[in-house]
Amino acid sequence: MRLHVGCAMWANARWQGRFVPAHLPQAERLKAYAGWCDAVEGNTTFYATPARATVESWAAQTSPGFRFVVKLPKAVTHEQRLMGGEAELSAFLDAMEPLGPRVHAFWVQVPGSFGPSDVGTLAAFLRRLPRGVRCAVEVRHPAFFTDERAARLLERMLDGAGAEWVPFDTTVMFAAPPSSAAEREAWERKPRLPRRMRALTAHPIVRYLGRDDEERTVAGWQPWVPTVAGWLREGRSPTVFIHTPDNADAPALARRFHDEVRALVPDLAPLPDPEPHEPLTLF
Repeated sequence: MRLHVGCAMWANARWQGRFVPAHLPQAERLKAYAGWCDAVEGNTTFYATPARATVESWAAQTSPGFRFVVKLPKAVTHEQRLMGGEAELSAFLDAMEPLGPRVHAFWVQVPGSFGPSDVGTLAAFLRRLPRGVRCAVEVRHPAFFTDERAARLLERMLDGAGAEWVPFDTTVMFAAPPSSAAEREAWERKPRLPRRMRALTAHPIVRYLGRDDEERTVAGWQPWVPTVAGWLREGRSPTVFIHTPDNADAPALARRFHDEVRALVPDLAPLPDPEPHEPLTLF
């Protein structure tokens, strides 16, 4: 029984001297992050496929039990809308190969205009993937969240493909107007959709966006705590990513979420303690 938790990135300037040592070289930042969390979103792969040597470095900095959920390139998902892009997809899968079992799922985030009429295209794309590739799909078209027929259509297709539906819960973000520059940016850029809490596979993945205020963030994730605990009791292996608009405290918040779930599921093993480091000093 294991719950993995993580953040949207493994490096943030505001973590230095707090969660990780200050002035870490690039080749050591992921290792330091992995002392706090045991999963991470691979958002950067959406913009560019990294060199294989870079991915080999990621593998060297993490244990085999660490989870990456890596996003497919936008050339495949957004520019070609899952029709074509064979060369880009092949190059991406080849680059990710050094991660081995650390790749928990390949994250297929489709554009907001990708709606119910495109489900067949998504199904065909998933069928073309190599055997053994686990996928998690994030949709943003409102119909999938407000039209029961559209939701059932997508669920049946994903279930048949063995793929998970990834919810991005932004409801707390949009429950009240923004109060900081980071929140205003999230208000403008993040999808505004109803919360969805149904798992399709043994490996559910949740993306949760809170606020810059810690207690509002914690209050907002309360519906997820018993849900994730229930998944664990059912024998599922969930992964939960905690975001805030500025992500300044995201590693500690991810661990706090894990602790709250563990309070309901005492058999859940605790996360290892982070390695100590020297804090920033003035002199």
